[in-house]
Amino acid sequence: MTIATSQTDRLGANPFVVEGPIVSGSGIPGPNFALGSVAGGNKESEWVYCKLVLASTTTLQPGQWFQWDRDYTASLLTTAAAVVGNRCGVFAGANQAPTQSGGPAQAISLAAGTYYIWIQRNGEAPALVTTATAALVVAETTATAGLATAPASPTASSKAIQGVNFTAANQTFTATTVNGSAVLSALGSVTPEGGPFIGASISGTGIPGSTTISSINYTPSGVVQSITMSANATANGTGITVTATGVLEATLMRPYLSKVN
Repeated sequence: MTIATSQTDRLGANPFVVEGPIVSGSGIPGPNFALGSVAGGNKESEWVYCKLVLASTTTLQPGQWFQWDRDYTASLLTTAAAVVGNRCGVFAGANQAPTQSGGPAQAISLAAGTYYIWIQRNGEAPALVTTATAALVVAETTATAGLATAPASPTASSKAIQGVNFTAANQTFTATTVNGSAVLSALGSVTPEGGPFIGASISGTGIPGSTTISSINYTPSGVVQSITMSANATANGTGITVTATGVLEATLMRPYLSKVN
């Protein structure tokens, strides 16, 4: 008898679902896929199925950088922990019904325990980045867990991330603000894949300083309907230009940690 050990059509794979915490003997199967399994999607996207062990409560948000070893055990990427040769990618976010009715990705808070997550390694994805220099095909690690940067020149002692590109240093879109409301509506130049994304810093007329995107609201079909800010607008505005930084659309080309800068 021949035992199948792999499949090309990963039936049931949903890269926006976090599995766990998995408790031994609980009767809950885990992992649900072979570690290292790959699931595909639109726009050349690929996700890798990895194990994630958390020692304490951790919030994962779209765009956080992870590395994984040859056993497909993932960890948040930092300069100190980065291992040259390890592959890396980003957490694309988690569906959390009923707070979200469609579209990809929200942040998720996980208690200590063992989880299984899909990490995106190819295609267009949100990526946490402090500085983004357009058209580079290399980024680098930082001391902050899950945060990368793409400066014009390498930072000494950081680890280079080969195979990632940012189209621009920031993103702009249009929106309507209402004085005293945290909701941005009537959005222009916004898509689920291209952003803006949760956690991004935003600025514009009537938007207070240090404001970030706290949630994104979708229609059942996955169209971005509105954006909720971390602070209320201070003025009414129609079609204002909003600039987003910090979480930007990146093109991932199966990134890996290539060297010490």
